[in-house]
Amino acid sequence: MRSYSLNIAGYIIRFESADGGPDLVPSERFLRNICSNSDPDVMVNVHAGKLSLPRGAKMVFNAPYVEEVNGIAEKKRDRFWSVHKHHNDLFIKTLFPLSSFRKKAVLKYSLSSPEWDLWIDSAGTGTDPMEYPLDGLILYYLTVIKGDILIHASGINQSGRGYLFSGVSGKGKSTMAKLWDKAGAKVIHDDRLIIRRNGSGYKMYNTPVYNNDEPSESPLDKIFLIGHGKRNEIIPVSGASGVSLIMANCIQHNWDPKIVVRLLGSVSIMCTSIPAARLLFRPDRSVIDYILENE
Repeated sequence: MRSYSLNIAGYIIRFESADGGPDLVPSERFLRNICSNSDPDVMVNVHAGKLSLPRGAKMVFNAPYVEEVNGIAEKKRDRFWSVHKHHNDLFIKTLFPLSSFRKKAVLKYSLSSPEWDLWIDSAGTGTDPMEYPLDGLILYYLTVIKGDILIHASGINQSGRGYLFSGVSGKGKSTMAKLWDKAGAKVIHDDRLIIRRNGSGYKMYNTPVYNNDEPSESPLDKIFLIGHGKRNEIIPVSGASGVSLIMANCIQHNWDPKIVVRLLGSVSIMCTSIPAARLLFRPDRSVIDYILENE
């Protein structure tokens, strides 16, 4: 196809292939997010070929390629994706480590304009413009623009109430999602969520990570910062302590102080209305009963 739109967490992302650009082939994990909305939050024009960065462009952020092996993060290569700035223009250069082709790409984007451009080298006749890691990068900068929050967390909805369980790798996000799923709750996602202010409250949304993901959302009623423990224990947190604990689990590129301040403000405002607590838990059904008894 030459163009299509995605609805992810309420963001409308439209892709259009430029003249001479490749056909656009969304992967299976995005098929359920395709929509007909023609009023996008961002329009991405997709080109075939290379884009050379302007002379004088400065790299402001670099992310190595890291894989998790037996719960331990191992750096596989120094070059993965990086952010570059030239005057008011921003660029992301990236490789595609999961691709069978040696593709490279440059995304020219803006924090103030909804018109972005994506150049894909070695795209072939067809390509997915949201192939990893572009999916997370595009979504992250949409949260920056909108003042929303992208966080490492699992989320569930139990009888209309939404609980978010946040933690870095190994703290139990997937375990918590499995326990609630087995208990009959609706799992929003088990790894990466977007939090958006919605009227007087907040909602959490899934992001497509797995091929069987369907768009899912829930009101957000409580945030738990999780860790394994010998017994189940809820320890309320508030104020600066709560904000700092949540910030530590947010996905963030700290190359611009304005971006940091914007996220800090969003988290601080959220913490005034959404209660947060540390949760030490045993990885069994008892933690669900404990949470529900202490609501």
